Amino acid sequence: MNNTPDPIPGTPEQAAVELARVQEKVNSARALLVRLLQELVVAESQIGHNPPAAMLEANEQLVLASLRYRAEADAAEQALQTLSRSAGLDPLTQLPNRALLLDRCAQAMASAKRRGMRLALLFLDLDDFKPVNDALGHALGDEVLKMVAQRLSSVMREADTVSRYGGDEFLVVLSDVSQPSDAGLIASKLIAVIAEPCRVGGHALQLSASIGISLYPDDGEETDLLIRKADQAMYRAKQHGPGSYAFQDEVHSGPLQRQATHAAPPLESVRAGPAWAAQERRNAALREANERLVLAALGAQELQAAAERGRLRQAELMALVAQELKNPLAPVRLATAMLGRASGDEPLLPRVQSIVEQQAQQMSRLVDAVQDLANAEAGTLKLEREEVDLVGIVDAAVSGCRASMDARQQHFSAQVPGTVVKLQGDRARLELVVGNLLDNASKYTPDGGKIRLSLEVRDDVAVLTVSDNGIGITTQALAQIFEPFAPDTQALGFNGVGRGIGLAAVRALVEAHGGTVRAFSEGSMQGSRFVVTLALPGAAHAVQAVISAGGP
Repeated sequence: MNNTPDPIPGTPEQAAVELARVQEKVNSARALLVRLLQELVVAESQIGHNPPAAMLEANEQLVLASLRYRAEADAAEQALQTLSRSAGLDPLTQLPNRALLLDRCAQAMASAKRRGMRLALLFLDLDDFKPVNDALGHALGDEVLKMVAQRLSSVMREADTVSRYGGDEFLVVLSDVSQPSDAGLIASKLIAVIAEPCRVGGHALQLSASIGISLYPDDGEETDLLIRKADQAMYRAKQHGPGSYAFQDEVHSGPLQRQATHAAPPLESVRAGPAWAAQERRNAALREANERLVLAALGAQELQAAAERGRLRQAELMALVAQELKNPLAPVRLATAMLGRASGDEPLLPRVQSIVEQQAQQMSRLVDAVQDLANAEAGTLKLEREEVDLVGIVDAAVSGCRASMDARQQHFSAQVPGTVVKLQGDRARLELVVGNLLDNASKYTPDGGKIRLSLEVRDDVAVLTVSDNGIGITTQALAQIFEPFAPDTQALGFNGVGRGIGLAAVRALVEAHGGTVRAFSEGSMQGSRFVVTLALPGAAHAVQAVISAGGP
């Protein structure tokens, strides 16, 4: 039992006792702040070198997604290049196909017309090629066709076009033909190069070809007409024996043409035969294949564009997360420096503690926003639903943001119902929604500006509105304000902030609760207004009804 009498009030003994008690409290506060500083250093070290598990998982998902999108983009680009090259080529000979030939022929005709020149079209058909296929097989016949294609290409100019028309038929477009005899010389050269002996698959072969020639503009000014006339001239050349050529106009007949003793078979009778029917079937199959190639090329282009957008989105998100997490560290470092001031400045300690707590909450909110946004985009966002009071959630969010608004001397007013507003939702996520909207309003409102929050119940729908008289939103940025990377040039650098992810997280969380969020602004320096609409229990269609009515 302590029998020491209490000191008499007002005496030096009483003053000494009170001083000892105050000193004891100061020492306790110092010890508490030292422990807090140690925990802060550890937390900062972890943020720099070993992120929290939630943040680490989010970053891993982003890195994997970025690598996956990059691989998809590379594969799409390679496929697109392959399809682009093959879309206009014959699959067997790799010569231009019919579609590409018609396009080049039209260009050559237009050029010849401008320059007052002629153009020659050579229709080449291998003589008696069917026995080659029958005797040696179609596989070896295909090798012969590829060899013929290489020989034809080897003797032509780069300005001319050698194309496989179908089967064992080839078309050659000669540009800048000054005299018809020039086309005859080229035809002789082609016949000679094909007639050179060759060996394919161990078999010695000697081929021959017949060529029909039509001229632009002498024989016509349409590609189809020139092809048809060259085809007729080729049949006339065949009647003079293997290795011959003939012009459509016999006035220009070359030295290898002989006088016809029998008329060439009418074109109509040729087209009525089984060979023509088989050719038409092959042509139809080629057209269908070309259409599929074009569609596949378009699809590859869309895939490449989507993959590139995804890659850029992930890269920007990674950079943005790093930038956002750096911002709260500046006040924390400042608070740490304040701890080193004179030991007798005890009133500084509560302020330091307040700064540390506020910035730690800010960091936690940023990490939560990043995690929720990543989960929402991946379709894995899960809500801890329970019956919550929206008024209480608003009060908690206001308390968390009030310090930053007071620091900027901003005038804040709130209008909320005097009764409980209950709904099924995730308390922490809804508080994050309200906090992000208030933090966004505070950031983009000048010092001394006004911020207003209102919560109303309309037809079983809760409508939360956060408005300010800040810098506003430009028309260009308003349409995509809820995207993670929605740059508004006037907002960059304002109050020391840049592009954030807070509004993107707001939209993801509101939509996860079955609600909507909309942004309104009259333009630059006209302030902004954000409206969140959430359906209360028993109001499944109320949110849509409010939107259809034009919103608040």
